[in-house]
Amino acid sequence: MVEVPSLVSLCLDVLKKEIIQGDGVLPPVYLLPSELLHALIMCLPPFGLWKLQNEMPLDGQQSEGYSIDHSTNKRKRGRDGNIDNAWQVFFKLRWPDLAEQTQPTDWQQAYWETHLQNCLDEAAEMALVPSFKGYIGDVLIPEIILKHVGILGHPDHSTFDHAKLSYHCQQFGHYARYLRLQNVLCTAETSNLLRECKLQQVTLRCIRSKDQIDGLCKLLTRHSKTLSSLEFVHCSLSSDSVNAICGALALNGVQRHGLQHFSINSSSFRESGTISLPSGLVSFLSSARSLCSLKFSDNNLGRNFARALFLTLLNLSSSISILDLSDNNIAGWLSDFKRRPLSDSYPSFGTGKSLQLLRVLNLRGNNLRKDDIESLRCALTQMPNLEDLDLSDNPIEDEGVMSLIPFFDKAYESRSSLADLKLENCELSCDGVSHLLPAISTFEGRLKSLSVADNFLGRFVCSEVAGALAKYISTCVKALNVGGIGLGPSGFQKLRDLMKGELELVKINISKNRGGIETAMFLTKLLSHAPQLTKVNAAMNLMPTECLTIICAALRLARGNLEHLDLSGHIWKYEPDHASLHAEFVRNGKHILILPSSSALVAPYDDDP
Repeated sequence: MVEVPSLVSLCLDVLKKEIIQGDGVLPPVYLLPSELLHALIMCLPPFGLWKLQNEMPLDGQQSEGYSIDHSTNKRKRGRDGNIDNAWQVFFKLRWPDLAEQTQPTDWQQAYWETHLQNCLDEAAEMALVPSFKGYIGDVLIPEIILKHVGILGHPDHSTFDHAKLSYHCQQFGHYARYLRLQNVLCTAETSNLLRECKLQQVTLRCIRSKDQIDGLCKLLTRHSKTLSSLEFVHCSLSSDSVNAICGALALNGVQRHGLQHFSINSSSFRESGTISLPSGLVSFLSSARSLCSLKFSDNNLGRNFARALFLTLLNLSSSISILDLSDNNIAGWLSDFKRRPLSDSYPSFGTGKSLQLLRVLNLRGNNLRKDDIESLRCALTQMPNLEDLDLSDNPIEDEGVMSLIPFFDKAYESRSSLADLKLENCELSCDGVSHLLPAISTFEGRLKSLSVADNFLGRFVCSEVAGALAKYISTCVKALNVGGIGLGPSGFQKLRDLMKGELELVKINISKNRGGIETAMFLTKLLSHAPQLTKVNAAMNLMPTECLTIICAALRLARGNLEHLDLSGHIWKYEPDHASLHAEFVRNGKHILILPSSSALVAPYDDDP
């Protein structure tokens, strides 16, 4: 039998249609009893709820959950829990994956910002078609997006203003704080479309032509007062374009700006081989009173660019705490520092304090070698507050590590802040690592994280390295990555035999070490000695099936804080009790165990060098 709708539900349906399709809502709607107003709110789609809030009368009348911001004479919704929950539900229904990664303070703002980003992405796809002609603002938003919002229902969708990009920019632009823009959207028209935005972060992709730079500069000039983060990805920039961009960021025509994060990634500087540094970039850095993060990653910079950038920073006084020059092949960029004693001063390099505040230095993948590390050792004296140093993916070999040891010795004496050291895939051998570990052990209580992963130290790690590693684990280290160094069964056995006392480890990666059953035996002892341990990666260690029983028994006894144990990459036949193990080991609502997938039976891991 068909259920007969109630009079209330019929009235609510009429109000819903009137709110969505009408030009206005009568003030009496806001005077409905709270239970009816709540029922109306719950049946409205996002567009309807937005209109209901947005069209609240300004005559001083207020309904439950609403208020007026008298400082700006604009309407705003109160902190009504039902309305907040409604926007949260809307967001999670439309973007479930994204909802797991974010927890905004204002779900309505997050909803319309993400919606506007979707509209801009669709417009960019249409504008990229060679046959596209006309205005970007006239691009029609796809019906699937309008359906999500609840706008569909107008008899003539193709001429309906609500279906145009310009309408969505005008109505929802003021919610946007962070946007990602394709090159085709970098026009004067788009700058005007986004005039209602209060942009704080902008990511630009594939900027290449002068026209795109000109359009971008108009956008940056319009939002220079609110902008705090600017990122370029897959762009091709000339010296003139960099100068124009930096000039557009200036506040009120003066040589200063409020940008905090500036990043150029996976892009290219067209004249990087012939020029050292664009003059506009020098001025930009000189006026960077608020700049905290500076990243030039994977841009094929060349050593002249990198050297000029470093020397410019030495002559400045700013708040830069993160410098990322990774993946640029800048070998020789610090040759002016080469072979100078640690006690030398450097008057020729300026008296600025920019690098005095540097906390993170990322030089990963720059083809640095022994001579570069010697020069870097001297330059590090200009960074007394350095906490994170990444030299991974550079062929510095044992000689490069040995040249760093004097820095560690001096850093210990001066109570260095260094807490995180990454030396992954640096072509180190047993000899280099066996000298490194005792040197950094003097940082007990300060160096919290170390990675020497993917340095294959031999078929089986020599006992000297295993002994030094066991001693290092017993210090105050919180995170350790020794994946793919060739520990083997004997290395794990040595570590287990020498492990003593309660450890402070929080995370450890021992993957790709071919440890076999000794891996499980090591984990058994580790779980009982490291009560703070939350994450373990033991994948791809050639463990036989019976290791799972050993490890699970240790987990039941440990009663620790473990949240993640990766055992993938092993050739284990799936058993029915695997499902029960997943259900047994759960923390914070998530499964602890990551067991091998069926694909592991087909393609076992091979770590032969």
